[in-house]
Amino acid sequence: MSAVANDSESAAGTFEIRASRPEDLAAVREIYAHHVLHGLASFEITPPDLPELARRRDDVLARGLPHLVALRDGRVSGYAYAAPYRPRPAYRYTVEDSVYVAPDQIGRGVGRALLGRLIELCEAAGYRQMVAVIGDRGNGSSIGLHAALGFTQVGLLPSVGLKFGRWVDIVIMQRALGPGDGDLPGQRGAGRRDL
Repeated sequence: MSAVANDSESAAGTFEIRASRPEDLAAVREIYAHHVLHGLASFEITPPDLPELARRRDDVLARGLPHLVALRDGRVSGYAYAAPYRPRPAYRYTVEDSVYVAPDQIGRGVGRALLGRLIELCEAAGYRQMVAVIGDRGNGSSIGLHAALGFTQVGLLPSVGLKFGRWVDIVIMQRALGPGDGDLPGQRGAGRRDL
């Protein structure tokens, strides 16, 4: 992936969206660890260490998919990435998004800017669908963020996770990218080549 730079403004100030770098991973780990330990967005129980996060990032980048960070005042305030939705070849035009924001930056436009840029980059790469797998039907922030950017709820998997001593649902949301299913890749010269 080429370098990504995009300045965004929100009511809470200006920040930069760019491709993540190895030196960002300590801050990424801190953000993700908070969500693992205190929230239901992730179904992990123990935060992964830096080598594991580096391996995951490398996997995303090796697939040509975006892995982004938001910087406010030189500090990583959130991150987002797209990954294959499922490994089978028929899913090759569908990606799944992940967006995590530092606790003190929630509600300040960081998640919206990250997800918006992620959508743009995945559309430009020829993907046709983006899926969000959101932990907990009570996760109004993530559900609202995705709805604001054109996602619709397409499914609910009740009680598929057990975390913090309670059953947790999964909300599945989806949005079309580019022409979506309006044509087949290659018909108009758009879309990714068959792999």
